[in-house]
Amino acid sequence: MNSEKPRLLRKAAPSGESFFAPCPRGLAPALAEELAALGALRPQPADAGVAFTGPFDLVYTANLRSRIASRILWRVARFPYANENDIYGAAREVRWRELFAVERTFKVETNAHRSPVKSLDFVTLRVKDAIADHFRDATGSRPSVSARDPDVRVHAFLDARECTLYVDTSGEPLFKRGRREHVGEAPLKKNLAAGILHLAGWKPGMPLLDPMCGAGTFLSEAADMSLARAPGRERDFGFRKLARFEAARWERLHAAALREQKPLGLLPIYGSDLLGRSVEQARRNLQDAGLEGAVTFKQANLLELSAPAAHGMLVTNPPYGVRLGEKERLAEFYPVLGDALKQRFAGWTAFIFSGDPELAKRIRLHPSRKTVLFNGALECRLYEYRMVAGGNRARAAER
Repeated sequence: MNSEKPRLLRKAAPSGESFFAPCPRGLAPALAEELAALGALRPQPADAGVAFTGPFDLVYTANLRSRIASRILWRVARFPYANENDIYGAAREVRWRELFAVERTFKVETNAHRSPVKSLDFVTLRVKDAIADHFRDATGSRPSVSARDPDVRVHAFLDARECTLYVDTSGEPLFKRGRREHVGEAPLKKNLAAGILHLAGWKPGMPLLDPMCGAGTFLSEAADMSLARAPGRERDFGFRKLARFEAARWERLHAAALREQKPLGLLPIYGSDLLGRSVEQARRNLQDAGLEGAVTFKQANLLELSAPAAHGMLVTNPPYGVRLGEKERLAEFYPVLGDALKQRFAGWTAFIFSGDPELAKRIRLHPSRKTVLFNGALECRLYEYRMVAGGNRARAAER
C-alpha cells in the first residue's frame, strides 16, 4: 500500500470544513455567486460544481436555501492512490464512527475522471468494506448497507492520482423540492431552471413570461423566489442523520426562513402553452407547490400571443425535435417565432434554452449572448435576444 498517510481532514482548517456542491454543467459560476451570498468562503467554480469552505453548520443554510446546487457534499478525506488496495487502506483510516452511528445504514457511490482503476464497482465495494471494517474494529459491530434508501450516502471521486471521499449532507438531490410533480416530457430539473433565471438576470417584480410552459418549472421557481420561499423548506436532509447534527441550530435557521416568506398573491408572472393539457399540468404543479393564484395562465399560440406588459423577460424551453418528423416542423416554426418576437415583444428580452443546434440559424435573430449549459448529458445553449422597442424603422425615422 502507498506509504503516504491520507489527509483525513478531521481537524477543521482556519476557514472551516471543506465542501463541494455539484450542479448542472455550465452553472458553476452562478452557483459560486449564490453560495458566496449564503456565507460560503472562497467558492471556487469547477467544471460541474463549486468547492468552498466554511463552518459545518453552513450545510444547514446551503441545503435550505441553494436553488442551483444538486447536493452539498462534505469532504472528509483526500489521499493519493495507485490501486484499489490503497483506496481501501486510506478509507479505513477515516474516523467514520465520529461521522455517523453504527446503527445508520449507508451507501457508497463512485465517480471517476481519468482514473487508472479498471472497475469502479470494485472501488465502491472496497470503500464499503473499509467503512464496515472501521466500525467493526472500533465498536465490534458493522453498519448495514442500503442500496435504495440509506441514512448516509458516501461519495468517492477518483481523478488520475487522488481519491476524495465525501459525506452527502443533502440526501435526496436538492432539485427535489419536497413536492410531487405532474411532469410532462423531458422536464427541466428545478435547479437548472433556477440557474437559467439567475443567468438571465431576472429579479422578483420583473414581468416574466414562459409561452411554452410545459410543466411550469420556470414559473414555479420564479414565484418561489418572488415570495422569498427557501427551496428546501418542506423536505428532509441527510445532515439530520450525521453525528454533527445540531437540532436546535437547524430549527432556528428553518424557523427564520419561514418567517421571511411573503404572503401569497398575484405576481407579474405569466404562463401559456399551445396545449391545454400542458397549461393544466403547470397549473396543478403550482397548486401542489402552494402557489395557486400567484401565476396567470392562458392557453394560447405563442405566434398569436401579445406581451402582457410593456417591458419584461421571456424565458422558455421549446421542443428540441428529437422524434421523427419534429425537426421538419420546427424548421418551419423557428423563423416564424423570430418574427413573432420582433413584432409582439418589442421592449422585452427573450431567453431561449434549446438543445437544438439549428435554432440559432433558423430563428433569424442575432443573439446578444449565448451560454453553453447541459441538461443532463445533452449540450444546450441559452440564447439571449433583445427585442428593441420600435424596431429598425422607428430608429431610422428618429434619425
